[in-house]
Amino acid sequence: MAPPVINVDRLSKAFVLDRQARPSMLREAFLNLLRAPFGRRAPREIIWALRDVSLSVQPGEVLGIVGRNGAGKSTFLKVLSKITRPTAGTITVRGRVASLLEVGTGFHEELTGRENIYLSGSILGMPKARIDAKLDAIIDFAGVERFIDMPIKRYSSGMRLRLGFAVAANLESDILLVDEVLAVGDGEFQKKCLQAMDDLHGGGRMVLFVSHNLAAIENLCSRAIWIDAGQVRQEGMPKDVVAAYMATFADSPDQALDLLAVTARRGTGDARFTRLEWLAADRSPAGVVRSGDPLVARIHYQAHKAIPDAIFGFEIHSQLGTLIAQLHTYNAGFAIPVLAPGHSYIDLEIPELNLMPGRYYISLQVQTYGGISHDVLQHCAILDVEYSNRYGLNRGISGNPVMCFATRWDLADAPAAAPVPSE
Repeated sequence: MAPPVINVDRLSKAFVLDRQARPSMLREAFLNLLRAPFGRRAPREIIWALRDVSLSVQPGEVLGIVGRNGAGKSTFLKVLSKITRPTAGTITVRGRVASLLEVGTGFHEELTGRENIYLSGSILGMPKARIDAKLDAIIDFAGVERFIDMPIKRYSSGMRLRLGFAVAANLESDILLVDEVLAVGDGEFQKKCLQAMDDLHGGGRMVLFVSHNLAAIENLCSRAIWIDAGQVRQEGMPKDVVAAYMATFADSPDQALDLLAVTARRGTGDARFTRLEWLAADRSPAGVVRSGDPLVARIHYQAHKAIPDAIFGFEIHSQLGTLIAQLHTYNAGFAIPVLAPGHSYIDLEIPELNLMPGRYYISLQVQTYGGISHDVLQHCAILDVEYSNRYGLNRGISGNPVMCFATRWDLADAPAAAPVPSE
């Protein structure tokens, strides 16, 4: 057997949180010295992003990594890419590594898209002639022909992402590290990315793929690992790992869910979700949720301070993590100039729940307009949708993969008889 292209042995990475604010002025530093002449400082907190991670990856393998936000997935890729140093453990990487960890990673802001392609190729050790041969394919894949000679600083985030992935996938690195490339971009670009990674696998190149799109993990990867709280919780066939990972979400299908018990959350904490209820249209508890029925999600929260321009978000995911719907107060034109401090709730009313029967996962977020997140809960609740009798025929609704739509059919009058030709 060929030696592994990546070998990780007892890898750990710690971050130190220094809670003592650094002085911004010389006067503040002098006063701090007078108050604490012997350098007494506030205690520092150590956060272990990774703890004793060990694994090996063979040539040609596509390894998927799943886990909640903050589990350590991105940190793991950054350590492999040598962006950050490990605190303990050893890493052996054999071959050229191309990384796409963030939108436009490695691009020089003042250079054009074309110049950045050559810069990235040079960093990977590619001769100019090889880059010349790949240039048209990279530009075509990224879809930025009109802007290729424009400075990269003028590119949108989507354009940067497309160009970054096109460079990483086409410049013949031995190892490709990809972090959530499917989270940005339209459906057509996502299809290109998946096809490109499948082609890389067929060409014997190793791909390490982090994504919340569990359908892609299951279908594309030959092996998967689940990272939880910085440790490898399970490793094996993608189908088994995905099933075990998703089974941890929202273990209780109760009609009212205590969200304060959810520990996997991020944000400033200025507002916190506390409870989620499923209600019928008349605001009574929803005993059963059926396809096509009206549904009200009552989202309880506590705001610890006044939050201007607050936005609530509600997302529906399939059992494989595919994002089906994003519902936000901003998109609905429901303005919240100031979210007042205290305990309260907001009702999201869905007149027709056009989902096929099955289990779905709910994510919640509250943020300030401009992107400051106060509380983000990923896959914090489940929604079980049952068969309906929307049309009163006891036939349910079938034949659709995910969505169902209320329809009305109208058959035109019988066509007129064709004229009989005269003799």
